[in-house]
Amino acid sequence: MYFTLKDESAQLPVAMFRGNATGISFTPKDGMEVVVYGEISVYEPYGRYQLIARVMVESGAGRLHREFERLKRKLQEEGLFDKELKKRIPQLPRTVGVITSPTGAAVQDFLRIIKRRGWEGRVVVLPVKVQGAGAAEEISSAIKLADESGLFDLLVVGRGGGSLEDLWCFNEEVVARSIATADTPIISAVGHEIDFTLTDFVADVRAETPSAAAELITSSFVECIRSLEIIEERLDECVDGALYESNRAIADLKLRIRLVAPERRLEMLSMRIDDLRSRIDSAVSRNVNEISRRTDASRYRLSELRPEEWIQFLGNTLLGFKGRLESEAKRHLSAARSRIDLLTGHIEGMSPKATLNRGYAMLLTEKGETISEIEKIPERESIRAVLRDGETRLRKA
Repeated sequence: MYFTLKDESAQLPVAMFRGNATGISFTPKDGMEVVVYGEISVYEPYGRYQLIARVMVESGAGRLHREFERLKRKLQEEGLFDKELKKRIPQLPRTVGVITSPTGAAVQDFLRIIKRRGWEGRVVVLPVKVQGAGAAEEISSAIKLADESGLFDLLVVGRGGGSLEDLWCFNEEVVARSIATADTPIISAVGHEIDFTLTDFVADVRAETPSAAAELITSSFVECIRSLEIIEERLDECVDGALYESNRAIADLKLRIRLVAPERRLEMLSMRIDDLRSRIDSAVSRNVNEISRRTDASRYRLSELRPEEWIQFLGNTLLGFKGRLESEAKRHLSAARSRIDLLTGHIEGMSPKATLNRGYAMLLTEKGETISEIEKIPERESIRAVLRDGETRLRKA
């Protein structure tokens, strides 16, 4: 084999004879990083130096990649990647442990996103080395310590991006087995979207980045807050709708009062009030039952997560909305009754009986026609004078 070794500033021709070349365990390709052992010689026809290679091995990423594939096959054959072993990630964890470097940008991004999304749980950073000698052992010990303490609902293991060498501690067998045997659910958040480590396959959930892990943890919390806001909006719409219906009903009653007799108007108003009361009570009961049903469903879904504070908060919110709705309904019903009483007084004041009570009389012909002018009094016929307590007959003088 004849090839050239080169770096950023120099190059060196190499000759490797058949006896040595047959011992290579890989296929050399252009651009591959290798380590070559041999001795320098001079090729006299051209008067140039060259390296007579005896041994050539892959360097850096090549060896690590082969080791990664070997460990991956081994752990997969043992069943550590099986879906049946994956634990469910809690929807509303109260305490989250983050196993990473306390000074890295990854943990800062994680905490920033947690805070921005308004999550109200507790985050405990468990500081470890995430690169170099001894990092794998520290990470494994931190996982075991956090799992055995029973203090955490969820663990996040990870760091920011880097080369394969930088991320190698997360490919160590000791770390993978610590994650596989832990009882606490674990999210692996190592590197960037394109980076994969053994912890991604063993963990219960893989997050592309530490920031993605923060969004995953807070997603259920954000959804719960959004649901509460929707409930509040629907209650407001219900109250506004009831108020609108009440105002429209009052306007309709005003129109009907002008078209019917006083007694009939009062009857229709009373019936309308009863109808409004029934509709409002039905709307309040329907909405309260719906909210109670949703609250019970949420309480059932979250019972495993011990969300006592949320259930109490939802219950208090429900009682507050119910009180507001009933108060508004009572206030509008009271206002409607007051206006009806006022209209009733005006109607009674304009009735004929009220006029007779003030000392006036109403003159009628024998046929019952009203006499409002002297010329309409018949000459030879008597007329009827209706007073407050009866009537008498009169004749024109």
